[in-house]
Amino acid sequence: MNSAIGQEFMEKTKYRYLEASDQEKGLPQPPLELGPPMDAGETIDLPAPASLKLGEVPLRDVIEARQSLRTYSTQLLTAEELSYLLWCTQGVKKVVPGRATYRTIPSAGARHPFETFLLVNRVKGLKSGLYRFLACDHRLVKLATEPDIAKRMVKACLGQESVSASAVTFIWTAVPYRTTWRYGERGYRYMHLDAGHVCQNLYLAAEAIEAGACAIGAFSDDAMNELLGLDGVEQFVIYLAAVGKRK
Repeated sequence: MNSAIGQEFMEKTKYRYLEASDQEKGLPQPPLELGPPMDAGETIDLPAPASLKLGEVPLRDVIEARQSLRTYSTQLLTAEELSYLLWCTQGVKKVVPGRATYRTIPSAGARHPFETFLLVNRVKGLKSGLYRFLACDHRLVKLATEPDIAKRMVKACLGQESVSASAVTFIWTAVPYRTTWRYGERGYRYMHLDAGHVCQNLYLAAEAIEAGACAIGAFSDDAMNELLGLDGVEQFVIYLAAVGKRK
């Protein structure tokens, strides 16, 4: 690998190198969200965000308490708690059809390039396995329940056992064209900034329900993309975080 590749990325995504974006060329924008896969399993309703009575903790308290938590109790998360965490990290407050979604986290140009996958280990009412969050409908779609999916994901995350020891592990994937359509190659910078916004919300939301989170940036990109059935170009894993109740 070129030892200066990171520096080159920063240099070549400066504004002076940018060409006209596809938005400026008048090309149609990509969909605001990926729909369920054709071969998807059942979709599952989550408790409505407006009905949740969780997280009513002073902001200062959760900021002061925030820290990475890598070991968890065997306590299950409830469906309400999972719904709350999903709403805090990708909750859709408003949809402008064909144009934008406005969510609970900031994103450059309201492009929101992420899809949320979940490795469910211990959530009340859900079978262990892989799911995807349909943010606009606030629902889950079941993708896989193979018994070794958690073990395979630990291996793809370079042996980090918190992935399978958690109650749930969040896996965020990026659909880059949502952002590059507007910003060109500089959009790749913005996607990584956006990922930080999402994960920080997860940390604070987890603290607010007496749980904890641990961000995971060390993983095999190719192995994770293969596990999720992604091509690694038009969609790829960008970040993970394990969540569980405190011991």
